[in-house]
Order: sequence, then C-alpha cells, then structure tokens
Amino acid sequence: MMLRVRLLTLAAALAVSTMLAVPAAQATTSRIKDLASVEGVRQNQLVGYGLVVGLNGSGDSLNNSPFTRQSLQAMLERLGVNTRGANLRTANVAAVMVTANLPAFGAQGTRVDVTVSALGDAKSLQGGTLLVTPLLGADGEVYAVAQGAVSISGFTAGGDAATITRGVPTVGRIANGGLVEREIEFQFRQLKTLRLALRNPDLTTAKRIAAAINDFMGGDTAEPTDPSTVALQIPPRYQGNMVQLLTDIEQLRVDPDQQARVIIDERSGVIVMGKDVRVSTVAVAQGNLTVTVTEQPVVSQPNALSNGETTVVPRTGVRVHDSEGNKLAVVRDSVTLKELVDGLNALGIGPRDMITILQAIKAAGALQADIEVM
Repeated sequence: MMLRVRLLTLAAALAVSTMLAVPAAQATTSRIKDLASVEGVRQNQLVGYGLVVGLNGSGDSLNNSPFTRQSLQAMLERLGVNTRGANLRTANVAAVMVTANLPAFGAQGTRVDVTVSALGDAKSLQGGTLLVTPLLGADGEVYAVAQGAVSISGFTAGGDAATITRGVPTVGRIANGGLVEREIEFQFRQLKTLRLALRNPDLTTAKRIAAAINDFMGGDTAEPTDPSTVALQIPPRYQGNMVQLLTDIEQLRVDPDQQARVIIDERSGVIVMGKDVRVSTVAVAQGNLTVTVTEQPVVSQPNALSNGETTVVPRTGVRVHDSEGNKLAVVRDSVTLKELVDGLNALGIGPRDMITILQAIKAAGALQADIEVM
C-alpha cells in the first residue's frame, strides 16, 4: 500500500513538472501571426485639411494665419454668406490637419478614429468641433469624411504673468469620427500565391516559418524568397478559402531568430541589448575629471565709529575630482547577456558613460553585435 502511494505521488509530481515545463518551452516561440503579415492586407493612410470651430478664444489669429482666413471665407460663401472685404476678427476658429488610417477591408459605412492637429497659432483645441473634412488617399481620391467634437488630453491655463501647459492641447482625437465612403478593392479569395512579409526580416526566421508551414501542410508548399518574404502556394483544398488557410497557419509557433544588436538612445541614456550580444575579453578603465567652483561671498562690516564702508569680499572654492579610485577592470568573455551587464555594472558607471564604453568596445573589435544609435 505504501509503495502504491509513493508511485501515485511520483506520478503526480511528474505531471505537475510536465505542465510547468510546457509554458517554459513555449515561452521562446511566437505565432506566425505575430511574426509576419499578409502582403496586401494593410492599412492606408488618409489626410485632410479642415476647420475646427467653437473654440473659446484659443483659435488662430487671422492676421497671422492667412490660410485660416481664406478657408473661413470659402466655407461661409458655400453656405451663402458673403464676407469678402470684411474685417474678420474671430478667434474661435482654427485650421487643422486631419489624419486617419483606413483599415484593411474597411467596408463602406464603417467608422474610424481620426487625429486633429492645429496648423496655425491656435493655443488649444479644447471644446472645438471639426467641420466636415474629406480625407484623401495617396492617389488623391476621397476615401472617408471626418466630423465631430474634438477630445484633447492636455490643457493650458494661466494669467498675465504665468502660464502652465500640460500635455499637447493643440492635438486632439475624435473617436469614430471618420466615416468610410469608398472601399479599396482587393481580390483576396482569388490569390494563387500568398506572400508573408516578416516584421523583422531575418533569413533564419524566414526559413523556420517556411519549415513550420511545410510540416503542417505535408509538402513543399512554402519557400523563403528573401529575408523578409515567405511565398506560399495555395494548396488545392484551400482554393477560394483563404480565410481558412490563414486561420490554420497563423497559429503555428516558430522560434524567431534575431541579429545581435545594441540600441542606444543618447538623448535619454537608454540602452537595449539583444540576448545574443557577446563581448570578448577586454580591459576597461573609466574616469572623469570634475572641477567644481563655488562662490560664497562674505559681507565685511566696518568697525564701530569708523569711516569705513560695507563691502562684499569674494570667497571662491575650487575642488578637483579626478576619480582616482577607479582602476582598470577586466570584462571577460560573456556567455549570457546577464554576465555582460553584470560585468559593465561592476565598473560602477552610469548609462551615459556605458554608452561611450560600448562604442569604444565596438571600435576595438571586441563587441560581436551591431550598435544602432537612435
């Protein structure tokens, strides 16, 4: 009886360890749906020029924004109001650029979000309403029309002597403010060859995607044509049923490969390293020469019953710090990214100095990775 209990306990432990190991193994893989997109199934950018009205005195000054004046006069003339030659002094109108993305297979009558950005010297778009604005595609045709109340996330408040601004009050958004008027024709069901475009081009990843699709289809259906494209011949059983084909293959999991790369943003001091970054054994010394000059003037008072004057005597302190405690340190061959980071952190340096050290290691030929400065 005791032996049976132990066997059951061992079986349960093995089952639990197996369940815990499955997510760990799948953690390094990604779906093809997340690695590649279908060529031809894409968004299209739209842009338009319009007017936002109803602003509480925070719109464009018509003297400094002639395009706003002309647009306002043209709009009023279309509505039967003649303002030619009149001295318009309103500050409740702002000229804006309206942008939106037309989704793939966007049907006529569907709605899209639009972004409104001030074009002139308007202070804020808060409380404004966008008038009917045609949105044009790259071919100059109208694909959508935008209109609605503008919602902003920033604000501006202040008086004569001080002003505070939070966020960007001159950029707003209209949720579902665009109405699709024209569809983009794309014969998706009649495709004979399907092309998958990798979001991060890589030869190894493209080959692994093709191998995963071929294993699922049971033949040489997919073939990588270049680092960013995998061509797929439509099998006979999927002819005319592209939705079913994509539903089947986009859930296949692949272990993506990536190039060893170090991304550096010098403006913010951000450093991002890929997992395959390696460094050969190098010796690194880091030290800064800092000169600090402080001024502490002292007021000198004359003695009592004397004819002296009160004067300010300067007192200057100069201190030099040349980081004498920093010595030459050795960063040995790193096997993992953690060891590389630990080796650099052991030098006791900040992100700014680490950027310079990484560039120097790369110049010495000891960093097996590409450095990309943003």
